[in-house]
Amino acid sequence: MKATEAKLLDFLRKSPQFVIPIYQRTYSWKEPECRQLWDDTIRAGSGEKIAVHFIGSIVYIESGLSQVTHQAPLLVIDGQQRLATVTLMLAALAEAVQEAEPIEGFSRRKITNYFLVNPEESGERHFKLLLSQTDKASLQAIVAKSEEPRESSVRIA
Repeated sequence: MKATEAKLLDFLRKSPQFVIPIYQRTYSWKEPECRQLWDDTIRAGSGEKIAVHFIGSIVYIESGLSQVTHQAPLLVIDGQQRLATVTLMLAALAEAVQEAEPIEGFSRRKITNYFLVNPEESGERHFKLLLSQTDKASLQAIVAKSEEPRESSVRIA
């Protein structure tokens, strides 16, 4: 095992895709956990006193050997709750900023294409994060701004 420190947004941008294996639990965070992550994010970004914030570990393995045409997805072993919540936060941020760019690099298009989707891919490879079970379709609907599935995930929605 190798531990590496990375900036979350750089890590998300450079990674081709995160897949949550079927044996991992579904998304289970409730408002208190989400509120804590939100508050930590706001606190870390609102002043110069806090230069960095440790969001937690994301443990993953490559799902297979990289192909010449694309990189292999990363199977997430730990950190799926944080990844899903950050993805939802980024989807909400993309919706809120529209096409304005209040901070360089943070327009709707850039947030979506850097952190939420792989714009040149189709099907499941299009999405940066693939959750398991009913969470998957619900998150894809939010990211794609499409209709919620009939059996949607209450926590994701």
